Amino acid sequence: MKHCRVVAPLWAAAKHPAFDGHPLFVVQPLDERGADAGTSFVAIDHVQAGIGDKVLVLTEGNGARQIVKQGEVVPIRSVIVGIVDHVETA
Repeated sequence: MKHCRVVAPLWAAAKHPAFDGHPLFVVQPLDERGADAGTSFVAIDHVQAGIGDKVLVLTEGNGARQIVKQGEVVPIRSVIVGIVDHVETA
């Protein structure tokens, strides 16, 4: 699971049917202080996140399949599963 910020929506004229009904977003991984950490990637939205929201992204294929409740073979690897309200570090 990764802590990320939603950067932008992504639209595709042609996409796999598994993505139907799921908005696509570009997300930027964050470090523990909220600074950019790593390369951005695409995730489907499962929690109605918006641009600028800090989110939790599940980046494991089997978990993603279970969340979107689709068959065994779907091309979905990253799913936004939560919106982060606050991060507190020790």
